[in-house]
Amino acid sequence: MLLLWPIYLLSAWWLIIPAGASSMVIPTDPASPPGQPLDGFGGMAYVHDSVRWTSYAEEQDGFWLFEPASPRPDSAPVVVFTHGYGAINPMVYGGWIRHLVRRGAVVIFPRYQQNLLVPGAGKFAENVATGIRQGLDTLMYGPGRVRPDTSQMLFIGHSYGGAISAFLGVHYADYQLPQPKALLLCAPGTGPLTATRLDSYEGLPADLQLVIVSSTEDRVVTEDFQYRIFETAVQTHQRVFIRQFADPYGAPVISAQHNECYSLDEAFDSGLRNGTVQRGLVNAKTDAVDYFGYWKLGDALLAQLQHNPAAIDSMVDTTWIQSLGVWSDGTPIRSLEVTLPESAGER
Repeated sequence: MLLLWPIYLLSAWWLIIPAGASSMVIPTDPASPPGQPLDGFGGMAYVHDSVRWTSYAEEQDGFWLFEPASPRPDSAPVVVFTHGYGAINPMVYGGWIRHLVRRGAVVIFPRYQQNLLVPGAGKFAENVATGIRQGLDTLMYGPGRVRPDTSQMLFIGHSYGGAISAFLGVHYADYQLPQPKALLLCAPGTGPLTATRLDSYEGLPADLQLVIVSSTEDRVVTEDFQYRIFETAVQTHQRVFIRQFADPYGAPVISAQHNECYSLDEAFDSGLRNGTVQRGLVNAKTDAVDYFGYWKLGDALLAQLQHNPAAIDSMVDTTWIQSLGVWSDGTPIRSLEVTLPESAGER
């Protein structure tokens, strides 16, 4: 009888396999998303080993400065990085800031809010402009500073910061600012507020590079305003509208929420806290949407402003723009959707 016991168990085991099944399915680990590439736009081919950062942000129109170091260049292109509503602590975007600076840019991070209630939105653009002007003056005249090359100025703005960036792209002269040469607007919008929203963005410069990125599962702002910027900026022919989608194929999943451009780096913690910053501490992540999306696009725009032929070719290559890399099993991550002025019916 003992000899028959294993056979009995084996027979009983097969009885629980569903009809029609020929073999057991052994679970496998889900595919993982790609890490940061070694080189190329968005990659880790850094030319500076460290970042010097200084706070001048005690007031609501202050700013933080981030400069490349080790080695320190004599001059560098300027990125004005304008935060979203309430995101007044640069650590929320710190990974992207560190990446930009180690790639060779200086970053001015203006502060335009004292807190979530003060000041009113009507002061936001003025406060940002004040921070930019003072940041440029500090770089230009401060001892030991990296001199700003304003001929290669990129404005990056997230959420309300994207709306402010677009507004100042039209009205830069009214605020005594150098003309931005490129705008990268990340989920731009103002929610229920209306200050800095324009009916038309036809006043954006003709020689501007304009990139707008929309997250399709955004529940904070809507695409209507984002399309308004894109569709009315008719003088700015070099522009692109990009939609980013969620992809749950692997783990961690690729999401498409409002704060996809967050990239936490607690080394840049200013100590400021509010509800927005606290949510950033919990939810910020750095993944393929950063490396192959926001960071790649920002790097390409900066390189294009430096007349890099590879960057110029890349920014008109929709296939290159669309790719977010591949999962670890070789499956492509869901591509970005790209709209150019011609496909929007402009010409």
